[in-house]
Amino acid sequence: MGDLAPLDAGEAAFWRSLIRVTTMLPRALEDQFLPETGLTVSDYGVLVALSEAPGHLLRISALAATTALSLSRISRVVDDLTRRGLVEKRRCAEDGRASNAVLTAAGLAKLEAAYPGHLARVRASVFDRLSAEDVRAAGPVLARLAAALDTTAPTDDC
Repeated sequence: MGDLAPLDAGEAAFWRSLIRVTTMLPRALEDQFLPETGLTVSDYGVLVALSEAPGHLLRISALAATTALSLSRISRVVDDLTRRGLVEKRRCAEDGRASNAVLTAAGLAKLEAAYPGHLARVRASVFDRLSAEDVRAAGPVLARLAAALDTTAPTDDC
């Protein structure tokens, strides 16, 4: 570690701000979201991913990659959503060891009901505090950072 240059003042300020945002934003969204909708932010992310997937179906491993959740975490979230009737788990026909998650009609209805409040919170917490130029500049930077951190390999769906 002795060979690494310390962060300069600008890098240190950026890093500290990034850590605060990545810690505080999910908590702030969840504090309102869970009591209003009965969904966690992770639940919502899973429902969104399934709603956007062909046939509302994704292999569990692909769902984990899409939502950036670990396999153990996605399994717990999907099991909970399944118990609540919002998602259905099905064995993968092509690979009996794998499972698919499928969005149910109740899950889609729950997602549609939660969307307006979620959108309002995202706008109030993030976009109302940024200019259009801020968003244009930050979007590619955040996408580049996310891509560099993404260690998941694409997985074929069943």
